[in-house]
Amino acid sequence: MKRPTKIPPLRIRQGTTDDVSTIISMIRGLAKYERLVPHLRLSAKRLHRDGFGKHRRFGSLICTRYEKPVGYAAYYFAYSTFTCGPVLFVEDIFVLPEERGKGPGRALMKALARFAVRKGCDQMEWLVLDWNRPSIKFYEGLGARLDRTWVLTRLTGANLRRLASK
Repeated sequence: MKRPTKIPPLRIRQGTTDDVSTIISMIRGLAKYERLVPHLRLSAKRLHRDGFGKHRRFGSLICTRYEKPVGYAAYYFAYSTFTCGPVLFVEDIFVLPEERGKGPGRALMKALARFAVRKGCDQMEWLVLDWNRPSIKFYEGLGARLDRTWVLTRLTGANLRRLASK
């Protein structure tokens, strides 16, 4: 009888300034998967400043197996006036294709949930593309509920600047 192959353990840690190139690589992988490459405007300088500078705008987690990055998550805090409490918003979660189904996604989500609870959050939120069935199934398996009552609304570029100048 053949023994199942043991998968090496995962480690989750906070991202550091040394991870900026890894984060950029993971963002590129996510954009490719989500078919959003034309919308990328990556800047190592801005990621460094906004993720690790004096006025941090986001945090990151890196998932490694044998010290090799296999996944990452980016998050920030929002606030719910309805519940009068902080919300952990997951901006990105990405696992290398060859690692999917082997635990990094679950490990990242678990670490994010623990962090959210530790920071006093009653909820954690994120977006998922409506065609992304594998991710939807994964999130529902964690106990997440898809809320299709809200419509994402976005104001960008020239329209944002035009409104700001009125």
